[in-house]
Amino acid sequence: MPSIRFNRNRVRLKRILGIRARLALLAVILVAPLMFERARSLESARSRQIALASEEFSTLVKHSADTQREVIMSVETLLKSSAYIRASAAGIGRSCDMLRASLPLNLPWIRNIMIAGQDGRVQCSTDNNDVGLDVSSRSYFRKAQETRNFVFSDFMLARPEQKPIIMAAYPVSAITGEPSAVMLAAVNLAWMSKIMSNLDGRPGISAVLVDRAGTVLAAPSDQANLVGRSLDSVPLLSAIAETAMSSDHNEGSMSFAAADGSRRGITFTRIADTGSRLIVSIDETRVTAAIDQDIRTAYLQAGFVCLFVLLGALIAAEQLIVKPINLLAATAKRFGLGDWSARATTARLPAEFMPLAKAFNAMAAKLAQRERELVEANDQLTVIASIDMLSGLANRRGFQSRLDFEWIRAQQHGGELSLLMIDVDHFKLFNDTYGHPEGDVCLRQIGETLSEIAASSMGFAGRYGGEEFCLLVPNAGGERALEIGEIVRMAVLDLALPHMTSGHQCVTVSVGVACARPNPSLAPVDLIEAADAALYAAKHRGRNAVVAHGFIQIVEDGTDALRAL
Repeated sequence: MPSIRFNRNRVRLKRILGIRARLALLAVILVAPLMFERARSLESARSRQIALASEEFSTLVKHSADTQREVIMSVETLLKSSAYIRASAAGIGRSCDMLRASLPLNLPWIRNIMIAGQDGRVQCSTDNNDVGLDVSSRSYFRKAQETRNFVFSDFMLARPEQKPIIMAAYPVSAITGEPSAVMLAAVNLAWMSKIMSNLDGRPGISAVLVDRAGTVLAAPSDQANLVGRSLDSVPLLSAIAETAMSSDHNEGSMSFAAADGSRRGITFTRIADTGSRLIVSIDETRVTAAIDQDIRTAYLQAGFVCLFVLLGALIAAEQLIVKPINLLAATAKRFGLGDWSARATTARLPAEFMPLAKAFNAMAAKLAQRERELVEANDQLTVIASIDMLSGLANRRGFQSRLDFEWIRAQQHGGELSLLMIDVDHFKLFNDTYGHPEGDVCLRQIGETLSEIAASSMGFAGRYGGEEFCLLVPNAGGERALEIGEIVRMAVLDLALPHMTSGHQCVTVSVGVACARPNPSLAPVDLIEAADAALYAAKHRGRNAVVAHGFIQIVEDGTDALRAL
């Protein structure tokens, strides 16, 4: 019961608000653009502001990344030059002298340069405190020996002052092709941070240079406390730490919600020849805070205006639109229920609905005419479906319909009804001998002959199936049915259709005749079975014969009985 009540209420609500809601929506659509234009312009201004900030943001990131790359390239160039010196020098002492003399003063980010032997012991250094230091266990040293290429380490703390550095390594074997010393350089990360000064002091912007392990190598001076910390521990960047560090792309960007709820845009760039990445983020919320407030106010104003327009549209539409539509709907419902005379009354409709009413009336007239045409076409199809296309006679369906009709009529008037079942003798042999096309011609000629006999005897001829025909004769007794059967046999014989496999050398037919006086104790199928039995007897007697088997109702001692003729 609650479900039924709910469905009824829903249908009632749809009837009340269906067209009204649509009309109100139309009014809102007409008015809303005027109110939302301001919001749209503010949204456009917001987009332009974000685009300008993003453009400046991208320029800063590119400039900072390019500077970092230049630093790395300068370190790589210096180490390769030192490697050539070591490869060409006669001994380690000579190499050390040349190394100290070649250290450029315009590369202040290089803390010192060292030569480590194949065993990992520092043989020479621009800082004598590093001589004898064993770096054989350091991953950057082993990787340089294995790859014979330029290698950068992750974040490290230099001893004893514990200053943050990264180590660069280049093996002499990359030049000589044989295991040899490895050139090392300590890069001062404080200088790497100074390079990021163009990102310093900008509200809403965070920038860090991280190694492949996610440790912060450098940051602007206002974020210097981040150096040495893991990226996971930086609140504003922890959300993208894994994505930025695991990406296979050299650069990329993304947007995410930070832990403080602000919306931030991120750009990350891989520094060439290293596993380091420069990651810079911008707080979109701080950039667009003022204009976002204006947009919220504009949408609130638009909502109030749309509400008033909606109420006005509902009230005005009731009299101007809803009632005329209900009138047209009632007329359409009458027409749908079969009242083909239903037409829309134009006198009670506003002028705007006149074309619709006239169009409906024209459509109704055409549909009524189409309905009459469909009925006639359906009658014609019914007739066609009851015709055998080969013989031109009624098919089995048409014959059965006529038999049922004549049976009921004969039962009502107490008349007799005779049925002749006609079968072409040896027709399979005829087809085998002359072919199916000639067989069709034979059946067509027999059909034409039966049609003429049916017309002259007030009967109804049909093709029962295959080579079997039937002739239904109302108001005919057994004797008359036998005479018609003989007429049929002789008419087919007179056609003189050649049939060399038949004993008569021409096409013949066997005819089974049955006659009955329809009553409640009999059915049409009894008449058909009796005629079939008579046809079987005719074939059994040698074919080209007419045999009768009729039903005659007699009364013996007050008991109904049937007997054969």
